[in-house]
Parts: sequence; C-alpha cells; structure tokens
Amino acid sequence: MKRILIIRLSSLGDVILSTPILKLLKEKYSNGSIDYLVNKNYKDAVANNPNLSTIFEYEKEKNQQTLINSLKKKKYALIIDLQNNFRSRSIVSKLPGKVYRFSKPTLKKFLLVNFKWNRLKELRTIPQMYADSISEIEFNGELPELHIPEKKLPSVKPKNNFIGFAPGAKHFTKIWPVEYFVDLGKKLIDAGFTILLLGGKADKDICSKIHNQLKNSIDLSTNDDLLQIARDMKECKLVVCNDSGLMHAAQAVDVPLVTIFGSTVKEFGFFPYSENSLIIENEGLKCRPCSHIGKSKCPKKHFKCMLEITPELVFNKITGFIKNL
Repeated sequence: MKRILIIRLSSLGDVILSTPILKLLKEKYSNGSIDYLVNKNYKDAVANNPNLSTIFEYEKEKNQQTLINSLKKKKYALIIDLQNNFRSRSIVSKLPGKVYRFSKPTLKKFLLVNFKWNRLKELRTIPQMYADSISEIEFNGELPELHIPEKKLPSVKPKNNFIGFAPGAKHFTKIWPVEYFVDLGKKLIDAGFTILLLGGKADKDICSKIHNQLKNSIDLSTNDDLLQIARDMKECKLVVCNDSGLMHAAQAVDVPLVTIFGSTVKEFGFFPYSENSLIIENEGLKCRPCSHIGKSKCPKKHFKCMLEITPELVFNKITGFIKNL
C-alpha cells in the first residue's frame, strides 16, 4: 500500500484549495493511504474528507519531535509539500520518501506587484499550480470540497430568499467598505431578500456593524466554526464576499458566489473558478495589484479599487447573475 503525506499548514483558502489534489491522488492510488499535516486552526477545512486516512495537527508553539516521530512511523513513499516554506521544509528534511514541492510563482508575483510586469497572463488556479508540481497527477478543473457532517444543522429555518454576506478579510485593502455592504443589503432587502451575515471570530465586529444597520438581517458570525459557516452558506441563494478564505469555502460547498476583488487580482490564482461564480473588480486601475496578500491601507490613499465598485453596480450585477442561475 502506497502511503502519501500532504503538507499544507496554512492558511484557510490554501488548505481548501488543496482538496482537489486529495481527490486526484485517491483516484490514482485507490488502495493507497493519504495523510494530511495542517495547522490545527485549519483542520476543519479537511475534516471529514473521505480521501484522507489521518489528519495530523501542527502547532508551531510546540516541540515538533513528537510529531516528527509519528510521521516517521508511517514510512511514507511520497511526501507532497504544498506549503514549501521554512517550517514545512524542516519537517520534510527529517522524513524519508520521494518529495514533491509546490513551485510558487514568487518572482512573477513580485514583478506584477512592484513593476506591473505581468508574466501571469495565462490564468491558472492554485489547484492547477499544485497539480503542476506533482508529475503523477493531472488537473482537469476539479473543484475544492468541504465535507459537512450530517449532524451540522443550519442556524436558521431554511428559506429560499437568503443572501449571504461574508464581509471580512485579513487585510483592509481586500475589504469592500462596510457602508457599501449596508447599502447593497438595503437594496437586496427591498427586493425581497433576507441577509445572512457570515464570518469567524475576526469578522464579528464588521458583521455586527452591518447587522445594526440592516433590519432584515441575521448575524450568524461564529467563533471560527468553519463547518457551521459552510452549512449556513448552503441555505443561501448566493454569497457575496471579498477575496478571502470564506470565498473558497463558498465555492467548496457549491454555493453561487459573487466576489469583490480590491487590491489583489485573479492572476495570483486565488479566484473562484466554478461556473456559478462571478468576480467584480476595478480592472482599469494601473495601481492594481499593490500586493499579493493585501495591505493595511491604500498605498495611493484613494482606495479606488474598492470605492469605485459601487453598491448600485454590485446590485445590478447580482440581479443579472441570479436570473441566470
């Protein structure tokens, strides 16, 4: 039996986007055993995945020797390092077995951000880039997956008129303004929808601010219960979000998705690629992208990448999008 170890420690979106690789590997090695090493904060992203045998939790504040010893006992024939940083390389260096590493387009991203030299014109998703680093599999557009246990029930009574807002993101320049979400919410409420506000612990403040200004909204933000958020997403006709981990979660549970991109761009690979997804971005700005992960403030001080994407524009895009679902 071929034993395989996948390493992707963080972050949420990256871990979710590794799930197509698990499916492809299981299809190729149906009698094999696939294990996964992930930061404990993102374990739910691969929990319940039928393609996995064992999930190992990584905690950077702990001594890693116990973890290393457990991994050594498995005697992996194949180790796939999708993180490819100092921490993952340190772990891999202590394990025998053939190794594949994610080939990151670091230089190309640097040139695009700092000089606007686009060497990433051929759009490739992160799952495609992962697969391209592993000669034993071939990516054919497989979508990411989140597996929600049956016992996980929706937080609200199911209806057919919910629209989800996932208004958070890690960095300011990736967040569509609160007042814009409020304005959009009012337009959607007037059109007969109820807004579900979705997010984790870091999103509670922004969800609360929007909820306080929208009468027909329900704040479902959690203490980072990813599977509950995903379950609530499945009750929505569509989800509106920023370029964030929850964008990938929505795609992974096959919910129609409208994403608003600010300082980042599709060329980095982190974009939804399902047929029922729509990306809205200010494509005419010469200053985009200003970062591949986002910034704490707009370097140009005008924040046009988000401010020029008006609630009216998004509302019109959504209404047209819904008609075609």
